[in-house]
Amino acid sequence: MAPTTRREFLDHVGRGMLVAGLGTTLSSDLGFSPAFAEDGSDRISFGPYDELVDLLQSTPPDKLQPLLIGKLNRGEVDLKSLIAAGALSNAECFGGEDYVGFHTAMAMLPALGMCDLLVTERRPLPVLKVLYRNSTQIQALGGASHKTLKTLHEHDHAPPADVGIQIRDACRQANVDKGEALFATLENASLEQQFDALQPGLQDDINVHRFVFAHRTHGLAQMLGKEYAHDILRQCVRFYVNHEQARIRNKSPESPIRTVLPQLLDQYKLAGRKFGTRDPGDAWVDATSRAIYQGPPAKSAEIVAAAIADGIDREVIGEAISLASNLLTLRQGPDRWRAHGDSAGVHAADATNAWRNIARVTTPQHAIAGLIVAAYHSAAHAPFQSDPYPLADHRGMIKSTDPASLIAEAEDAVKQNDQGRASAAIQIYCEKGFAPEGVFDSMLKFTISEDGRLHGEKFYHTVREEYQTIRPAFRNRTLVALARVTASAYGYDREDKHGFHAPGYEEACRLLGVPT
Repeated sequence: MAPTTRREFLDHVGRGMLVAGLGTTLSSDLGFSPAFAEDGSDRISFGPYDELVDLLQSTPPDKLQPLLIGKLNRGEVDLKSLIAAGALSNAECFGGEDYVGFHTAMAMLPALGMCDLLVTERRPLPVLKVLYRNSTQIQALGGASHKTLKTLHEHDHAPPADVGIQIRDACRQANVDKGEALFATLENASLEQQFDALQPGLQDDINVHRFVFAHRTHGLAQMLGKEYAHDILRQCVRFYVNHEQARIRNKSPESPIRTVLPQLLDQYKLAGRKFGTRDPGDAWVDATSRAIYQGPPAKSAEIVAAAIADGIDREVIGEAISLASNLLTLRQGPDRWRAHGDSAGVHAADATNAWRNIARVTTPQHAIAGLIVAAYHSAAHAPFQSDPYPLADHRGMIKSTDPASLIAEAEDAVKQNDQGRASAAIQIYCEKGFAPEGVFDSMLKFTISEDGRLHGEKFYHTVREEYQTIRPAFRNRTLVALARVTASAYGYDREDKHGFHAPGYEEACRLLGVPT
């Protein structure tokens, strides 16, 4: 049979010959390059996703959205299959080693989740936005010729009993081949076994992207299924090694967590322990969150280790760490105008949310260590000394009392980048007991339309999840933080230049026939 996908076609004709026949200009427009001649046998096959993966890797962003919308309208694809192909194209191209690439991967599942919150005609917008970003970065690195993940060579041995520790040690040595070879022994293992083997390396440094990327790749692996889980998850090994290489190159010291974590596990006799089920109440959660917030990091980590030893439920401990991270957003002073993007609050909240989710799917041993690392990471951001937003002056600006007027006030404040007024309007809205979905619906449209310095989708999803898992006495703080971050992000691009929607957003609205 004739080859049916671009990937199969190139296998048949040879990449170098194709480039020579088409000419360099046309080849470049199609995503081909002479480098293709060198990697034919190592390309990964993605089976039924091959055609979509090839399309996403080969098509420049300015030509991509009409093609995708056409496929959606004809029923050839759905939004889930687009995200699946997006995740695979991203993994093959970037392998967890590119800053914009792994941020894009982390946004994919949150973007897909947003689609169900929108009216039918607007549902494709979050997915189109993240795929536009994906395509832009793929083309920036060379188009479809740029491959980081290659087919792994076959292996014939079982994983060692301490495979997770050996993977961690290989990553400490910045040895990507050894790390991948060790992880390859788990290719036929369950998703849970593969993810558990990544935990020692995950806990080995303090980096928000390390944590969130692992959580999101696990979610993508669940969505894609066993056939693709290993390739999606092995990106984490490459991320660990890439991060270690940068540390060595910059002559930075090893993270103190490599000493602090084992000391605390030994000091509080947490090896082999399971979580308790005790809930000491609201006052404990509030006080503990403030103690974790104040730090220093080693002390915050010890607070969590002691709580675990005292039999406190993992969800209660997670609440306290989450609220400590939330304080970083609410207490950020006006001298630091940008609360969105890679701000302390957004980073800490996303990292804590990742660790709380990881603790729910890993073994107790890894869950215990993960929550200790989460507290250390949250406190690694120096605490702000200013009062939490909104301040009294901000609240004094709000004259509305009904829900619609308060939401309208918040939206106007967002468009004016007025973080204090947006926070105040939402805080008063919450105090009056109005439905939280009014806030989520309002902030969602801004999350979709704005760039958010690559963090908008993640943070919105974090707030939705944390709102549901934090006790009623404190959960409204997450909505206030969302309002502040959304007001900070409005109109700003990745370089903090003002007056821009997210790249591709306006074109997507035009093609879908919906207002911007």
